[in-house]
Amino acid sequence: MRTTTARFLAALVATCLPITVPGGSAQGATPAGGYRLLGADGGVFAFGTPFAGSAAASRRCLPNTVDRELPDGTCFSIASTPSGEGYWVLDGDRGEVHVFGDAGFHGEPADSLAGAPRDLVPTGIAITATPGGGGYWVMQLGPSGAADVEPFGEAASYGDSQELLRSGIVPAGTPVGMAAAPDGRGYWEVHSDGGVFAFGSARFLGSLGGTRLNRPVVGIAATTTGNGYWLAAADGGVFAFGDARFAGSLASVALRAPVVGIARDPDGPGYWLAAADGGVFAFDAPFRGSMAGTRLAAPVTAIAPGH
Repeated sequence: MRTTTARFLAALVATCLPITVPGGSAQGATPAGGYRLLGADGGVFAFGTPFAGSAAASRRCLPNTVDRELPDGTCFSIASTPSGEGYWVLDGDRGEVHVFGDAGFHGEPADSLAGAPRDLVPTGIAITATPGGGGYWVMQLGPSGAADVEPFGEAASYGDSQELLRSGIVPAGTPVGMAAAPDGRGYWEVHSDGGVFAFGSARFLGSLGGTRLNRPVVGIAATTTGNGYWLAAADGGVFAFGDARFAGSLASVALRAPVVGIARDPDGPGYWLAAADGGVFAFDAPFRGSMAGTRLAAPVTAIAPGH
């Protein structure tokens, strides 16, 4: 088992550990917007946006494998189509992309991984759709500890931290998430130490690299203009850069389960945070519901806006 992948998965498994308090609260609700939560077993929970199916029903995101420390499943990321009528679910263990609703299938990492030695198969961490919905990027964590971003469909490659590594730049953290630039010609890659790396048309607007953090960063969400982004940490801390407006955080709240992701409200100025127990926290965004207090078959691993 590769130590770099183990570090990422150990952080993800840590989201299953209980902490302390109600998960799921609302702040500053506005009249539009919705979101989807993804469970590690492929379960999809839709709030204020259409439900088009689940990978859990067909057992496509299987339980833990014997050689990787996975959090009761293998699905780590979900991305919605521009219409909001469909979505893609990424099985990070097998490199498979599952489609639902009007989401089109444009290929998957598994296509090029067939027959590869198990130890060399990277772990899929994030799937991010192009603004037009005709493609997506899959970010994977390989043996080097840097990210490989693979494009599918209309998505194009603009670089990744594997290239940085080859040029002598060694990121301090582990890749944990990415966000697309609004024009579809670039993206940001964020690491657990808060380091942000911009590729293509995406602008670097600041990061937390070199900053002492209480808990690792777990995700990034970009503003609609592409001139800003938010980073979220496992303790619920939110850090705003560029034109991203800080609307609050959970850093001072004792959570029952750590935060696993952040999603921008596409219809407003705010954002949502999601915790591993299915709690959703809304900041200048509408609260549509959560899975907090519900017994889940597997922890929540991601949140995506409804469109």
